[in-house]
Amino acid sequence: MDMTALILLGLAALGIMSSNTSITIAMIVLLLLRVSGLQQAFPWLEKHGLTLGIIILTIGVMTPLASGKISLDTILQSFLSWKSLLAIGIGMLVAYLGGRGAHLMGTQPTIVAGLLIGTVLGVALFRGVPVGPLIAAGLLSLFLGKS
Repeated sequence: MDMTALILLGLAALGIMSSNTSITIAMIVLLLLRVSGLQQAFPWLEKHGLTLGIIILTIGVMTPLASGKISLDTILQSFLSWKSLLAIGIGMLVAYLGGRGAHLMGTQPTIVAGLLIGTVLGVALFRGVPVGPLIAAGLLSLFLGKS
Protein backbone atom coordinates (compact mmCIF):
# COMPACT_ATOMS: atom_id res chain seq x y z
CA MET A 1 0.00 0.00 0.00
CA ASP A 2 1.33 3.45 -0.82
CA MET A 3 2.08 6.16 1.75
CA THR A 4 -0.91 8.34 0.76
CA ALA A 5 -3.28 5.42 1.30
CA LEU A 6 -1.69 4.80 4.71
CA ILE A 7 -2.19 8.45 5.65
CA LEU A 8 -5.85 8.28 4.61
CA LEU A 9 -6.23 5.07 6.60
CA GLY A 10 -4.61 6.71 9.64
CA LEU A 11 -6.93 9.69 9.39
CA ALA A 12 -9.91 7.34 9.08
CA ALA A 13 -8.68 5.58 12.23
CA LEU A 14 -8.52 8.95 13.99
CA GLY A 15 -12.11 9.53 12.92
CA ILE A 16 -13.15 6.16 14.31
CA MET A 17 -11.30 6.65 17.60
CA SER A 18 -12.89 10.06 18.08
CA SER A 19 -16.34 8.85 16.97
CA ASN A 20 -16.40 11.43 14.19
CA THR A 21 -18.32 9.91 11.31
CA SER A 22 -17.70 12.89 9.00
CA ILE A 23 -13.95 12.37 9.01
CA THR A 24 -14.25 8.59 8.93
CA ILE A 25 -16.59 8.55 5.94
CA ALA A 26 -14.63 11.20 4.04
CA MET A 27 -11.33 9.39 4.48
CA ILE A 28 -12.80 5.99 3.59
CA VAL A 29 -14.45 7.38 0.44
CA LEU A 30 -11.16 8.96 -0.63
CA LEU A 31 -9.28 5.76 0.18
CA LEU A 32 -11.76 3.67 -1.81
CA LEU A 33 -11.48 6.04 -4.77
CA ARG A 34 -7.70 5.76 -4.56
CA VAL A 35 -7.43 1.98 -4.29
CA SER A 36 -10.24 1.21 -6.73
CA GLY A 37 -8.56 3.03 -9.59
CA LEU A 38 -11.13 5.83 -9.70
CA GLN A 39 -8.46 8.45 -9.18
CA GLN A 40 -9.70 10.30 -12.26
CA ALA A 41 -12.39 11.69 -9.92
CA PHE A 42 -9.78 13.57 -7.87
CA PRO A 43 -9.30 16.51 -10.26
CA TRP A 44 -13.07 16.99 -10.43
CA LEU A 45 -13.36 16.77 -6.63
CA GLU A 46 -10.47 19.20 -6.18
CA LYS A 47 -12.11 21.67 -8.55
CA HIS A 48 -15.77 21.32 -7.51
CA GLY A 49 -15.80 19.52 -4.15
CA LEU A 50 -15.57 22.67 -2.04
CA THR A 51 -18.38 24.36 -3.94
CA LEU A 52 -20.53 21.24 -3.73
CA GLY A 53 -19.84 20.96 -0.01
CA ILE A 54 -20.73 24.61 0.57
CA ILE A 55 -23.97 24.13 -1.38
CA ILE A 56 -24.90 21.10 0.74
CA LEU A 57 -23.94 22.93 3.95
CA THR A 58 -26.01 25.95 2.91
CA ILE A 59 -29.00 23.73 2.14
CA GLY A 60 -28.68 22.17 5.60
CA VAL A 61 -28.43 25.53 7.33
CA MET A 62 -31.31 27.08 5.34
CA THR A 63 -33.69 24.12 5.68
CA PRO A 64 -35.38 25.51 8.83
CA LEU A 65 -36.24 28.65 6.84
CA ALA A 66 -37.53 26.65 3.88
CA SER A 67 -39.55 24.33 6.12
CA GLY A 68 -41.20 27.23 7.92
CA LYS A 69 -39.56 26.59 11.30
CA ILE A 70 -37.98 30.05 11.04
CA SER A 71 -40.62 32.67 10.26
CA LEU A 72 -40.31 36.12 8.76
CA ASP A 73 -41.06 37.48 12.23
CA THR A 74 -38.09 35.56 13.65
CA ILE A 75 -35.85 36.97 10.94
CA LEU A 76 -37.05 40.50 11.63
CA GLN A 77 -36.53 39.96 15.38
CA SER A 78 -32.86 39.17 14.68
CA PHE A 79 -32.33 42.88 13.99
CA LEU A 80 -33.65 43.89 17.42
CA SER A 81 -31.44 41.88 19.78
CA TRP A 82 -27.80 42.67 20.44
CA LYS A 83 -26.99 38.95 20.44
CA SER A 84 -28.59 38.51 17.03
CA LEU A 85 -26.86 41.62 15.68
CA LEU A 86 -23.57 40.22 16.99
CA ALA A 87 -24.39 36.92 15.27
CA ILE A 88 -25.01 38.78 12.00
CA GLY A 89 -21.69 40.60 12.35
CA ILE A 90 -19.80 37.42 13.16
CA GLY A 91 -21.49 35.67 10.24
CA MET A 92 -20.29 38.47 7.97
CA LEU A 93 -16.75 38.22 9.40
CA VAL A 94 -16.65 34.45 8.92
CA ALA A 95 -17.88 34.80 5.32
CA TYR A 96 -15.16 37.39 4.71
CA LEU A 97 -12.51 35.14 6.26
CA GLY A 98 -13.77 32.20 4.20
CA GLY A 99 -13.36 34.25 1.03
CA ARG A 100 -9.83 35.26 2.00
CA GLY A 101 -9.11 31.65 2.88
CA ALA A 102 -10.34 30.34 -0.46
CA HIS A 103 -8.12 32.87 -2.24
CA LEU A 104 -5.07 32.01 -0.11
CA MET A 105 -5.57 28.28 -0.61
CA GLY A 106 -5.77 28.83 -4.35
CA THR A 107 -2.67 31.01 -4.55
CA GLN A 108 -0.48 29.21 -1.99
CA PRO A 109 -1.17 25.49 -2.24
CA THR A 110 1.82 24.68 -0.03
CA ILE A 111 -0.15 25.71 3.06
CA VAL A 112 -3.16 23.53 2.20
CA ALA A 113 -1.62 20.38 3.71
CA GLY A 114 -1.05 22.06 7.07
CA LEU A 115 -4.53 23.53 7.12
CA LEU A 116 -6.10 20.19 6.25
CA ILE A 117 -4.09 18.27 8.84
CA GLY A 118 -4.94 20.87 11.48
CA THR A 119 -8.62 20.71 10.58
CA VAL A 120 -8.74 16.91 10.60
CA LEU A 121 -6.94 16.81 13.95
CA GLY A 122 -9.29 19.46 15.33
CA VAL A 123 -12.27 17.45 14.17
CA ALA A 124 -10.91 14.16 15.45
CA LEU A 125 -9.47 15.30 18.76
CA PHE A 126 -11.77 18.18 19.77
CA ARG A 127 -15.06 17.03 18.22
CA GLY A 128 -15.06 19.95 15.81
CA VAL A 129 -16.69 20.01 12.41
CA PRO A 130 -14.69 19.97 9.18
CA VAL A 131 -15.57 23.45 7.99
CA GLY A 132 -12.33 24.87 9.30
CA PRO A 133 -9.89 24.99 6.38
CA LEU A 134 -11.40 28.07 4.75
CA ILE A 135 -11.71 29.98 7.99
CA ALA A 136 -8.27 28.81 9.12
CA ALA A 137 -6.82 29.97 5.80
CA GLY A 138 -8.65 33.28 6.20
CA LEU A 139 -7.16 33.79 9.65
CA LEU A 140 -3.76 32.74 8.34
CA SER A 141 -4.09 35.28 5.53
CA LEU A 142 -4.62 38.00 8.15
CA PHE A 143 -1.44 36.92 9.96
CA LEU A 144 0.51 36.69 6.70
CA GLY A 145 -0.89 39.95 5.35
CA LYS A 146 -2.15 38.27 2.17
CA SER A 147 -5.44 39.29 0.58
